[in-house]
Amino acid sequence: MGAATDDLRESVYRANMELAGSGLVTGTFGNVSGVDREAGLMVIKPSGVPYDELSPAHMVPVSLTTGEVKGSDLRPSSDTPTHLELYRAFPCGGVVHTHSEHATTLAQAGLPLRCMGTTHADHFRGDVPVTRPLTREEVDGDYEGNTGSVIIEAFRQAGVTPEEVEAVLVAHHGPFTWGRDAHQAVENARILEYLAGMEIHVRLVAPDARRPDAFLVDKHYLRKHGRDAYYGQK
Repeated sequence: MGAATDDLRESVYRANMELAGSGLVTGTFGNVSGVDREAGLMVIKPSGVPYDELSPAHMVPVSLTTGEVKGSDLRPSSDTPTHLELYRAFPCGGVVHTHSEHATTLAQAGLPLRCMGTTHADHFRGDVPVTRPLTREEVDGDYEGNTGSVIIEAFRQAGVTPEEVEAVLVAHHGPFTWGRDAHQAVENARILEYLAGMEIHVRLVAPDARRPDAFLVDKHYLRKHGRDAYYGQK
């Protein structure tokens, strides 16, 4: 497949190992992918293979345009069509799916992850949306592809920018995150789970808690992200 694909396989493998060590996955739940847009390839974890049996060679290259497996005898993750839809619609380099406890709790409840303070705003510029439930026809048809479609629909209808909110909750299913590469997508999955735990606590302790003003949310997000960010070192 070439050196570039080998490098991507190695990177995606390491990201899957990060996910396995993060506490966000149980059993074979969860998957990480990465993309090489110049080569037109996505590389993703194989379906159902335990994490402790994985190696870089197990990572499955898939055509970004057709979804065809390239250079592997293994079946890619069953969530592959969802990942492909996100790469085709969003300018990201890595995608993660988990069934982490708190984020999945909100997804199963059909609740968005509200931005209730600066910890959230440091990472996501506003609420993390929850999708609508899939219809019977969508589930019986291209279920995984349609899962990607309802994610994209949720962002477009809410006017949310996927570069500023790199996460979503799929109703009755669980979270997806993305980032500039597979490793950042894993980090976003960690952050999402932490924030989801806080959100559940807020809903229990103070159901009517006042939301922060938009100018505070913007201040915290923009001091860490974008052209005029000043957080950290140059």
